[in-house]
Amino acid sequence: MNNQHEYYSLAELGKILGISRIAVYKKVKKGEIEAIRIGRSYAVPKTVLSAILGKNLGEKGKKTIEKAVKKAVEDFGDVLKQLGKT
Repeated sequence: MNNQHEYYSLAELGKILGISRIAVYKKVKKGEIEAIRIGRSYAVPKTVLSAILGKNLGEKGKKTIEKAVKKAVEDFGDVLKQLGKT
């Protein structure tokens, strides 16, 4: 991974993540990967790659994790308590 980039093309990001350019494009269109549009192409900021790789957890990621933990506790709280006793 070249640290000189401020942005990655979809093809470059696909190569880094080990998926196809088309797979990256579909994730961008679904909103799963944040990208900016430059003409007819997309560019993914370096900070987004850090978040994807787990190097940088932004506010959105923290809220998503918090929500998931809260739901798990609501749905499986009794089971978790029983597991904790063993």
